[in-house]
Amino acid sequence: MIFKDYYKILGLETNKVNSTQIKTAYREQAKKYHPDVNIANKKYEERFKDINEAYRVLSSSSSKRKYDRMWNRNVGKKNASYEESKRSKDSLFSDFFNMFFGTVEEKSVTNKKEKKMPSKGENIETEINVSIEDAFRGKEQTVGIRTIEGKIKKFKIQVPPGIQNNEKIRIIGQGKAGKNGGKNGDLFIRVKINNNEKFELDGYDLKTNLYLTPWEAALSTKVTLSGINEDVSVYVPSGIQSGEKIVIENKGYKNGKGGRGNLILDTKIMIPKELNDEELKLFKKLDKICSFNPRGENAI
Repeated sequence: MIFKDYYKILGLETNKVNSTQIKTAYREQAKKYHPDVNIANKKYEERFKDINEAYRVLSSSSSKRKYDRMWNRNVGKKNASYEESKRSKDSLFSDFFNMFFGTVEEKSVTNKKEKKMPSKGENIETEINVSIEDAFRGKEQTVGIRTIEGKIKKFKIQVPPGIQNNEKIRIIGQGKAGKNGGKNGDLFIRVKINNNEKFELDGYDLKTNLYLTPWEAALSTKVTLSGINEDVSVYVPSGIQSGEKIVIENKGYKNGKGGRGNLILDTKIMIPKELNDEELKLFKKLDKICSFNPRGENAI
């Protein structure tokens, strides 16, 4: 059996040292050989175990006295130099330690170590859908999450006004449970904003259709539209074509900086499907007197 010089392992030349000196030496060696500093270095990992083993013996006055008797008999001999300790796989203590100080129940030591290292629980992510109007104004909404036991746990959340598409709402501590006293994970709720028949969200801009009669498009007009949270007055110039865009600044979606995007109107000229007698006469008259041909040179 190789005698282990615990003093040399801690960088001490003699056993004439007090507890403060032992503790200081231990901290210096532990810092130097810590596995977190020397990643994937097996030799340093074993040395770190020996350093902890040496400190465990020398920090106790009773085990230090027992060890010192052996140290006085062995120090200075050739086999008193440092060698890597022989230990069983994943064992915390060497054969030398177990022979002279008894076998330690390492399971309890390991469990104790684990308790000192709490870990946070996993985060959970889910998704909800909201309308453009609710996302713009903000809304309280109920979210249901299925637990490990298969039950539905419900939360009331506040969707903040102006939340962006795919933005997440975080609820602290509502994820999976932590281990060894660690904090619970968090719940993240991704918000998907749904377009509808009236509005389409494009970044910070809102797109909607502007429906006009042929005479409104030809003569110019002023119309009032219902925006996302207010009425909007729009001037339509004469001769506007179907498909042309009218942009109204600062009437779109919230940009998160106190401003708003644009409201973009897509012009659509609508023809009445049914005409009364008077309307039919006027359209026939217009057909005779109007020289406008939308097909131009392609006309037959």
